[in-house]
Amino acid sequence: MSTAPGTDADPHGHVELSSVTLSAEFVVSDAPASPDVAEYALWLGDDALVLAQRLGMWISRAPELEEDVALANIALDLLGHARSLLRYAGTASDRTEDDLAYWRDEHAFRSAHLFELPNGDFAHTIVRQFAASHYFVELYGRLRASTDPVLAGVAAKAVKEVDYHRDHADQWMRRLALGTDESRRRTVTALADVWPSVAELFQDEPLIDRLEGIAVRPSALRPDFDESLRPVLDETGLELPGTFASAGGGRRGRHSEYLGPLLAELQVLARQHPGASW
Repeated sequence: MSTAPGTDADPHGHVELSSVTLSAEFVVSDAPASPDVAEYALWLGDDALVLAQRLGMWISRAPELEEDVALANIALDLLGHARSLLRYAGTASDRTEDDLAYWRDEHAFRSAHLFELPNGDFAHTIVRQFAASHYFVELYGRLRASTDPVLAGVAAKAVKEVDYHRDHADQWMRRLALGTDESRRRTVTALADVWPSVAELFQDEPLIDRLEGIAVRPSALRPDFDESLRPVLDETGLELPGTFASAGGGRRGRHSEYLGPLLAELQVLARQHPGASW
């Protein structure tokens, strides 16, 4: 950023943004992704993109200023993961990350229903984040061993960040569950509302059979995921609801009623002003 000379009359000066190359932020490869690898990258990239959009909606609305900043930073971390993964997915079809984020319709997204859930009250957001961050830690921890160098590289960078996200969610789960009667009531209600959508994260799809050694088998993550939740659940006395598990379908383009409105907000500027830059 630079300020042009001769602008003393303007207290703010004339500000020009220097051109910045962002490629160093991403894990890149000269080889394009295969169609199957690209599809898997869409799974992960869409999960991160949709959850980032949801968390970004808390900016200026969080219950305290520090939490406003914390949720914004988590959203930015997830957006970084999404950009790397969507960029890689796009190499299979000569599309950019922006093409995939802004110019796909709802049925072409591959996000799981958990990430599409509305923010609800703060307890609902924290319970969703509790499940999401524990899942991401297990996923990226194993994906580091992928034989695909881009996926392994993204995972190696992401796992450090989602570990902090998990700690943040764990602390808030304790704070809410062990706080007032009202905060505990809201947390129990949020668990009942959110938890049926968790099962979809661990459902195997035929795609995984074609990506042996590259992708992480979702069902293999469930035991360690459940075990990782146990310290917080034991400390707070919370119990996971034993109710039904939702059918899901996001990996096959069958989404909840919540994704369409979210995408309308996410994509509106790009679609109203195609080709715009600033």
